[in-house]
Amino acid sequence: QLQFVESGGGLVQPGGSLRLSCAPTGFVLKNFVVAWFRQVPGKEREGISCISRRGTITDYSDFVKGRFTISRDNAEDTAYLQMDNLKPEDTALYYCAAVFRIQDTCSLTLNYEYWGRGTQVTVSS
Repeated sequence: QLQFVESGGGLVQPGGSLRLSCAPTGFVLKNFVVAWFRQVPGKEREGISCISRRGTITDYSDFVKGRFTISRDNAEDTAYLQMDNLKPEDTALYYCAAVFRIQDTCSLTLNYEYWGRGTQVTVSS
């Protein structure tokens, strides 16, 4: 079964930082567009950021621009989400997702096919 394993979540104080990682199981990351999403219980899942196959194109939702940075290391078969200046409203379950694309493109509106189980991020003092 193709999916991701996310790690790096935890409890952090407001203004703090976390770095999330996701590694695929069952496929090679370099052939896929990767994105991060998050969800709070009772609310819709929201897209955070995406990165193209080669890492040359990225996109961010407005609510994380300037605070979060997405990256990938295809040689290590891992994608990352660096989260700085975290706020209590960033508290959520964070998911990594992927979709195969031949083109070097990125969009949060793609039909992402492969998902991880998520890693919890809690921002609280």
